[in-house]
Amino acid sequence: MQLGICASQEGFKQLEPLLNCAELEAILVPNHLLDEKRPQLLASSKLSELWPDIELLLGAMAAGALIRLIAPLLQAKSIDPAVLLLSGNGEQLIPLLGGHAAGGDRYANRLAPLLQASVLTTGFSSSNGRVGLDIWGFAWGWQKGQGPWDELMKKAARNELLLVSQNSGEPLALESLKNSGVPIQAAESESEAELLVSANLGPGCRWHPPVLWLGIGCERNSSLLLLQKAVTQAFSQANLAEAAVAGIASLDLKADEPALLALAAGRQWPLRFFRAEALAPIKVPNPSAAVAKEVGTTSVAEAAALAAAGPGAELVAAKAILRGAPGEGAVTVAIAKAAAAWAPQRGSLHLVGAGPGCIKQLTGAARSALAAAQVWVGYSLYLDLLEPLRRQDQARLEGQLTQERQRCQEALALACQGVAVALISSGESGMYGMAGLALEEWLQLPEQERPLFNVHPGISAFQMAAARLGAPLMHDLCTVSLSDRLTPWAVIEKRLQAAAIGDFVVALYNPRSQGRSWQLARALELLLEQRAPTTPVAICRQLSRPEESISLHQLADLPVEQVDMFSLVLVGNSSTKIAAGLMATPRGYPGAELS
Repeated sequence: MQLGICASQEGFKQLEPLLNCAELEAILVPNHLLDEKRPQLLASSKLSELWPDIELLLGAMAAGALIRLIAPLLQAKSIDPAVLLLSGNGEQLIPLLGGHAAGGDRYANRLAPLLQASVLTTGFSSSNGRVGLDIWGFAWGWQKGQGPWDELMKKAARNELLLVSQNSGEPLALESLKNSGVPIQAAESESEAELLVSANLGPGCRWHPPVLWLGIGCERNSSLLLLQKAVTQAFSQANLAEAAVAGIASLDLKADEPALLALAAGRQWPLRFFRAEALAPIKVPNPSAAVAKEVGTTSVAEAAALAAAGPGAELVAAKAILRGAPGEGAVTVAIAKAAAAWAPQRGSLHLVGAGPGCIKQLTGAARSALAAAQVWVGYSLYLDLLEPLRRQDQARLEGQLTQERQRCQEALALACQGVAVALISSGESGMYGMAGLALEEWLQLPEQERPLFNVHPGISAFQMAAARLGAPLMHDLCTVSLSDRLTPWAVIEKRLQAAAIGDFVVALYNPRSQGRSWQLARALELLLEQRAPTTPVAICRQLSRPEESISLHQLADLPVEQVDMFSLVLVGNSSTKIAAGLMATPRGYPGAELS
């Protein structure tokens, strides 16, 4: 539960935007602010009652008052919620408690842009731009294992070199940790490492990526206790961490097995089921003719584990059979290790529109998504524009301009590992951006294997152009991309002709490049068939960037050679006028026509 708390009308006004965008589920307010028409407002006196279920408490009140309210409720660092404080003027957001274990720093980074506030950190790691070692892996979809974490954190605080080892999980994670300033060095052997990323149990402080697939076969109506015992024994004998489990795999005939379903639900492990025809070709070390006669494949546990783990999988625990007392059934368990982690239920793919270029033009939602993402993926130019907002622990993956599908696939693969990923477009990602292609790729995944998918609004170039030009978009408008790399030119011509006939204000995207030098001139010819030669046209180049330039022309004499891929060409309709160096299209209100 994510709650706000305030002591005055002023504090409520500061928190209300987060309530309206569902970042807060409710706000605890004094009795005089309660409103029966707004069920999201709860009495402050309910704080102690709600405390066990609170994950985040955001206060907009005096620091002393908030501290006195929560002090009697605090129990232990490991279970207390994240507590944030919004300064009196609303300009700073301060993680008071739970910056690491409870995710207070993460909450602050995500919520601050929505509040138009900056984050004031107080912890050692965050104040120095470092990732806390005890929370680092959560951002990569991993689970934290046992180990002397406090000792390791103190050693890092003294800037002593930490020896690390990684044999599974995303390699970018170690790079991001090093980039954040944590002094690390690869250990020569796993035995000497102090910080380990591994599916195995052992000494040191360990993070466990979800790379293990548990293959299970069982007799019909085997008991849940027997299933649990078999799983525990398999992990113990193989010295593997249950925290590294990606999911359970079995034969599709077991899709309604009560104990198997109960085990998955209790451990919150995803389930994958395979048909016998899919498992039969998989080579396993322990095939069984009896099993083949019964279900049509020589292996269930081993083959299912390997099938779920995918290409490059390794069987790390061969099948073990555990038979129960009469009536308890029998269970077969095997474990495979995948080449890549898999936890889409923990991951998210955020489509972010970077705006036309200036960071100030980013929407609050876009800023929030960028702050929450662990990995930024995009074309290098767009990433460069946003670079001042990137923390050193956030990984940056650059792609080529024409490799949009590869970028989508790379971003989606990371999100399926359990990572929060921002896939960045210029302008608005839903307009000639990455949102459509990313959605196509996302929809190809089975429904239960899809990470969270969110599109965050951005400001498109035509909106910025309109702001610079005055009011050119006050009536119906359309946008047309002149790039025929993905759309046949014959289709583009039809759209231009329709726009001309419909008397739309037209925004021309991708108007001209070195390899596409003739399309803009042809587009102007088509528009001139229906529009007066004196129709106002604007060339808007490098909008909101230091190199910005805007020039006004007439349709018949537009200087085509001045237009490039950094430009947007805005063509007025039959009523558009130029006055005082600005461009206006009358809306049609009585008396509002330009003279």
